[in-house]
Amino acid sequence: MKIFISTGEVSGDLQGALLVAALKRHAVAAGLELEITGLGGPRMAEAGATILGDTVGIGSMGLIESVPYIWPTIKVQQKAKQYLKNFRPDAVVLIDYLTPNLGIGSYIRRCLPDLPVVWYIAPQEWVWSISPRNTDLIVNICDQLLAIFPEEACYYQKKGAQVSWVGHPLVDRMQSAPSREVARKTLGIGSEQVSIALIPASRHQELKYLMPVIFEAAQIIQAKLPEVHFWIPLANKAFRSKIEQAIENYGLRATLLENQTLEILAAADLAITKSGTVNLELALLDVPQVVLYRVSPITAIIARHVLKFSIPFMSPPNLVQMKPIVPELLQDEATAENIVNHALELLQNADRRQQTLAGYREMRESLGDVGVCDRAAAEIMKNVKLNTAS
Repeated sequence: MKIFISTGEVSGDLQGALLVAALKRHAVAAGLELEITGLGGPRMAEAGATILGDTVGIGSMGLIESVPYIWPTIKVQQKAKQYLKNFRPDAVVLIDYLTPNLGIGSYIRRCLPDLPVVWYIAPQEWVWSISPRNTDLIVNICDQLLAIFPEEACYYQKKGAQVSWVGHPLVDRMQSAPSREVARKTLGIGSEQVSIALIPASRHQELKYLMPVIFEAAQIIQAKLPEVHFWIPLANKAFRSKIEQAIENYGLRATLLENQTLEILAAADLAITKSGTVNLELALLDVPQVVLYRVSPITAIIARHVLKFSIPFMSPPNLVQMKPIVPELLQDEATAENIVNHALELLQNADRRQQTLAGYREMRESLGDVGVCDRAAAEIMKNVKLNTAS
């Protein structure tokens, strides 16, 4: 049995790895030999997939920001299409990664129309669609859509997709997370120390637009709280030198660690973070957070004034409930002063902190029960078996 998986960026590699492990479990239980090939990164490879193209570093948020990745995206798409043509799998799984996966999915529908396609973790067109054309393409490409949010399931079902809501895979991932006490002991954090996680970047553009303001805010907090220490999980090995140099430039008492993300998050009293999957990880660990995002000024102007683009929320915890559980600072609001004000309030105001934790508890009900990845794997295997039988 052969399955091809296509995803990109750091979060996609994580979700892909969790799915690969679940698919392998199902194959062993069914007595099947399973070969998984795909586009992804080191985590998927470690889980047992053969990586055709490393897409962890191919990704951006914004219009101008995406330009450097056009040619790498085309190259990796061509490689995937050639593979699908020459080594036809039994099914294809697309994970998020809107533009590249639209290209691959459209090729399949055009040239391999009988090949079953499952889209797992659909692009967030249900939140911030600029063009209804993308939604139509997603619906036409996939035979089945595995939704991770209830609102996502409703949206795509109304648009005509065959949808199953499986829940969010981070519910499974958090089962292996250490407790706060164990995490702090592992990292050597004393009971009197204030631990703040800084999550500045998983994309190259974020080093430019987010890291400086996050570190500036950290510098101000450090001056106000002598007992604070900052912990930074390394999302991409290629970022190490730039982050280390920035830590030195801003004079931060900070530790940068690789492969200890869950320990850093679980041990934190607070996180100052980019918008992304990590926001849900923090919420599931009951860590208050300040979320921010910036794109280039040109992208922001085009989005606001030309495309009339607006979003209700940007961080997953707020999107799940469609209400402000965590503070969000977008573009011009993402200043060091605003970050510091929200951060200190969450650290020092017990009522505000409890309000956040209550919001997290409510949010969890919309993420499904443990076993998400196995439910997703079961649906995919069902599609494979139906295709094989026919």
